[in-house]
Amino acid sequence: MNLKVLNIQGNKSKDISVSDKLAGLKVNNRLLKYVIDWQLNHSKKRVAKTKQRNEIVGSTKKIYAQKGTGGARHASRKAPLFVGGGVAHGPKGNNYKTKKINKKIRKIALAQTISKKKNNNELFIFDDVKKEIKKTKIFYTFLNKNKIDNVLIISDKITEKNIFKSVRNLPNVKLVSELGTNVYDLVKYKNVLFTTSSIKNIQDRLTNEKN
Repeated sequence: MNLKVLNIQGNKSKDISVSDKLAGLKVNNRLLKYVIDWQLNHSKKRVAKTKQRNEIVGSTKKIYAQKGTGGARHASRKAPLFVGGGVAHGPKGNNYKTKKINKKIRKIALAQTISKKKNNNELFIFDDVKKEIKKTKIFYTFLNKNKIDNVLIISDKITEKNIFKSVRNLPNVKLVSELGTNVYDLVKYKNVLFTTSSIKNIQDRLTNEKN
Protein backbone atom coordinates (compact mmCIF):
# COMPACT_ATOMS: atom_id res chain seq x y z
CA MET A 1 0.00 0.00 0.00
CA ASN A 2 1.05 3.62 -0.53
CA LEU A 3 1.17 6.05 2.38
CA LYS A 4 1.57 9.82 2.23
CA VAL A 5 4.85 11.36 3.31
CA LEU A 6 5.05 14.81 4.91
CA ASN A 7 8.03 17.10 4.90
CA ILE A 8 9.09 19.29 7.79
CA GLN A 9 7.13 22.23 6.35
CA GLY A 10 4.00 20.14 6.74
CA ASN A 11 3.32 19.65 3.04
CA LYS A 12 2.81 16.32 1.29
CA SER A 13 5.98 15.58 -0.58
CA LYS A 14 5.49 12.10 -1.99
CA ASP A 15 4.14 8.61 -1.32
CA ILE A 16 5.98 5.64 0.12
CA SER A 17 5.20 1.98 -0.45
CA VAL A 18 4.63 0.00 2.76
CA SER A 19 4.07 -3.75 2.87
CA ASP A 20 0.69 -5.14 3.92
CA LYS A 21 2.66 -7.42 6.23
CA LEU A 22 3.46 -4.34 8.27
CA ALA A 23 0.45 -2.05 7.92
CA GLY A 24 -2.32 -4.29 6.64
CA LEU A 25 -2.56 -7.07 9.23
CA LYS A 26 -5.60 -8.25 11.14
CA VAL A 27 -5.19 -7.20 14.77
CA ASN A 28 -5.39 -9.65 17.66
CA ASN A 29 -5.96 -7.46 20.73
CA ARG A 30 -5.45 -10.36 23.12
CA LEU A 31 -1.98 -10.91 21.67
CA LEU A 32 -1.13 -7.22 22.05
CA LYS A 33 -2.24 -7.23 25.69
CA TYR A 34 -0.20 -10.38 26.34
CA VAL A 35 2.95 -8.76 24.94
CA ILE A 36 2.33 -5.47 26.79
CA ASP A 37 1.91 -7.35 30.09
CA TRP A 38 5.16 -9.20 29.41
CA GLN A 39 6.96 -5.96 28.59
CA LEU A 40 5.74 -4.18 31.73
CA ASN A 41 6.55 -7.16 33.94
CA HIS A 42 9.97 -7.49 32.36
CA SER A 43 10.82 -3.83 32.94
CA LYS A 44 9.80 -3.64 36.59
CA LYS A 45 12.56 -3.23 39.12
CA ARG A 46 12.33 -5.61 42.07
CA VAL A 47 14.01 -3.82 44.97
CA ALA A 48 12.21 -5.41 47.92
CA LYS A 49 14.55 -7.86 49.62
CA THR A 50 14.36 -9.75 52.91
CA LYS A 51 17.10 -11.79 54.50
CA GLN A 52 16.73 -15.53 54.52
CA ARG A 53 17.91 -17.72 57.34
CA ASN A 54 21.36 -18.27 55.85
CA GLU A 55 21.90 -14.51 55.43
CA ILE A 56 21.37 -13.57 59.09
CA VAL A 57 24.56 -12.65 60.91
CA GLY A 58 24.89 -14.24 64.33
CA SER A 59 25.73 -17.33 66.30
CA THR A 60 24.65 -20.74 65.08
CA LYS A 61 24.84 -22.12 68.62
CA LYS A 62 21.89 -24.25 69.67
CA ILE A 63 19.71 -22.17 72.01
CA TYR A 64 19.11 -25.04 74.42
CA ALA A 65 19.43 -28.79 74.68
CA GLN A 66 17.65 -30.93 72.13
CA LYS A 67 15.79 -32.92 74.79
CA GLY A 68 14.77 -32.62 78.42
CA THR A 69 13.45 -29.04 78.43
CA GLY A 70 9.82 -29.83 77.67
CA GLY A 71 9.83 -27.33 74.80
CA ALA A 72 9.92 -27.71 71.06
CA ARG A 73 13.21 -28.54 69.41
CA HIS A 74 15.10 -25.55 68.03
CA ALA A 75 18.49 -24.91 66.53
CA SER A 76 19.71 -21.28 66.37
CA ARG A 77 17.79 -18.04 66.68
CA LYS A 78 18.19 -17.51 62.92
CA ALA A 79 15.03 -19.54 62.36
CA PRO A 80 12.09 -17.57 60.85
CA LEU A 81 9.86 -18.04 63.89
CA PHE A 82 12.17 -15.99 66.13
CA VAL A 83 12.26 -12.19 66.23
CA GLY A 84 15.37 -11.11 64.31
CA GLY A 85 15.51 -14.39 62.42
CA GLY A 86 15.31 -14.92 58.69
CA VAL A 87 12.12 -14.43 56.68
CA ALA A 88 10.56 -17.47 55.05
CA HIS A 89 9.50 -17.07 51.40
CA GLY A 90 10.07 -13.29 51.43
CA PRO A 91 10.86 -11.14 48.35
CA LYS A 92 14.29 -11.84 46.90
CA GLY A 93 15.06 -8.67 45.00
CA ASN A 94 15.94 -9.21 41.35
CA ASN A 95 15.80 -12.99 41.58
CA TYR A 96 12.37 -13.49 40.04
CA LYS A 97 10.89 -15.33 37.11
CA THR A 98 9.31 -13.59 34.13
CA LYS A 99 7.26 -14.90 31.28
CA LYS A 100 9.17 -15.74 28.16
CA ILE A 101 7.89 -14.76 24.73
CA ASN A 102 9.73 -15.87 21.64
CA LYS A 103 11.03 -13.35 19.14
CA LYS A 104 8.50 -14.31 16.44
CA ILE A 105 5.51 -13.49 18.67
CA ARG A 106 7.00 -10.11 19.61
CA LYS A 107 7.55 -9.27 15.93
CA ILE A 108 3.97 -10.21 15.04
CA ALA A 109 2.58 -8.09 17.91
CA LEU A 110 4.68 -5.10 16.85
CA ALA A 111 3.54 -5.36 13.23
CA GLN A 112 -0.09 -5.71 14.30
CA THR A 113 0.19 -2.62 16.50
CA ILE A 114 1.52 -0.61 13.55
CA SER A 115 -1.37 -1.96 11.45
CA LYS A 116 -3.81 -0.85 14.15
CA LYS A 117 -2.37 2.66 14.03
CA LYS A 118 -2.78 2.68 10.26
CA ASN A 119 -6.39 1.48 10.51
CA ASN A 120 -7.18 4.25 13.01
CA ASN A 121 -5.52 6.94 10.84
CA GLU A 122 -2.96 7.50 13.60
CA LEU A 123 0.14 6.67 11.57
CA PHE A 124 2.17 9.42 9.89
CA ILE A 125 5.44 9.49 7.97
CA PHE A 126 7.78 12.40 7.32
CA ASP A 127 10.95 12.84 5.31
CA ASP A 128 14.31 12.17 6.91
CA VAL A 129 15.84 15.33 8.34
CA LYS A 130 19.31 15.86 6.94
CA LYS A 131 20.14 19.12 8.76
CA GLU A 132 19.88 19.88 12.45
CA ILE A 133 16.76 21.68 13.65
CA LYS A 134 17.41 23.53 16.90
CA LYS A 135 14.24 25.56 17.34
CA THR A 136 11.29 23.95 19.07
CA LYS A 137 8.91 26.27 17.19
CA ILE A 138 9.75 24.66 13.83
CA PHE A 139 8.79 21.16 14.88
CA TYR A 140 5.84 22.39 16.93
CA THR A 141 4.48 24.18 13.85
CA PHE A 142 4.94 21.02 11.79
CA LEU A 143 2.98 18.90 14.28
CA ASN A 144 0.31 21.53 14.79
CA LYS A 145 -0.23 22.08 11.05
CA ASN A 146 -0.84 18.35 10.55
CA LYS A 147 -2.94 18.05 13.74
CA ILE A 148 -0.54 15.55 15.28
CA ASP A 149 -0.50 15.51 19.07
CA ASN A 150 0.32 12.97 21.76
CA VAL A 151 2.83 11.41 19.42
CA LEU A 152 5.58 8.82 19.48
CA ILE A 153 8.32 9.71 16.99
CA ILE A 154 10.21 6.67 15.73
CA SER A 155 13.30 7.93 14.01
CA ASP A 156 16.32 6.74 12.10
CA LYS A 157 19.70 7.48 13.66
CA ILE A 158 20.53 10.61 11.63
CA THR A 159 17.12 12.27 12.01
CA GLU A 160 17.04 11.45 15.72
CA LYS A 161 20.23 13.44 16.20
CA ASN A 162 19.01 16.33 14.04
CA ILE A 163 15.61 16.84 15.69
CA PHE A 164 16.48 15.99 19.30
CA LYS A 165 16.83 19.61 20.44
CA SER A 166 13.63 20.70 18.70
CA VAL A 167 11.37 18.03 20.27
CA ARG A 168 12.81 17.47 23.74
CA ASN A 169 10.68 20.20 25.36
CA LEU A 170 7.44 19.46 23.52
CA PRO A 171 4.69 18.07 25.80
CA ASN A 172 3.27 14.61 25.08
CA VAL A 173 5.99 13.89 22.53
CA LYS A 174 8.48 11.05 22.83
CA LEU A 175 11.41 10.49 20.49
CA VAL A 176 12.83 6.96 20.20
CA SER A 177 15.24 5.18 17.92
CA GLU A 178 13.83 2.68 15.45
CA LEU A 179 15.71 -0.01 17.39
CA GLY A 180 13.74 0.91 20.52
CA THR A 181 10.32 0.50 18.91
CA ASN A 182 7.99 -1.46 21.17
CA VAL A 183 4.31 -2.33 21.53
CA TYR A 184 3.80 -0.53 24.85
CA ASP A 185 4.95 2.88 23.59
CA LEU A 186 2.92 2.52 20.40
CA VAL A 187 -0.23 1.85 22.41
CA LYS A 188 0.51 4.51 25.03
CA TYR A 189 0.70 7.36 22.52
CA LYS A 190 -2.28 8.22 20.33
CA ASN A 191 -0.25 8.88 17.17
CA VAL A 192 2.97 7.53 15.75
CA LEU A 193 5.30 9.42 13.43
CA PHE A 194 7.92 7.53 11.41
CA THR A 195 10.70 8.82 9.22
CA THR A 196 10.93 7.32 5.73
CA SER A 197 14.10 5.47 6.71
CA SER A 198 12.82 4.19 10.05
CA ILE A 199 9.65 2.64 8.64
CA LYS A 200 11.64 0.97 5.85
CA ASN A 201 14.14 -0.43 8.34
CA ILE A 202 11.41 -1.66 10.69
CA GLN A 203 9.57 -3.21 7.75
CA ASP A 204 12.71 -5.09 6.72
CA ARG A 205 13.25 -6.29 10.25
CA LEU A 206 9.69 -7.46 10.88
CA THR A 207 8.90 -8.98 7.49
CA ASN A 208 12.23 -10.73 6.92
CA GLU A 209 11.82 -14.28 8.22
CA LYS A 210 15.56 -14.66 8.71
CA ASN A 211 15.71 -11.84 11.28
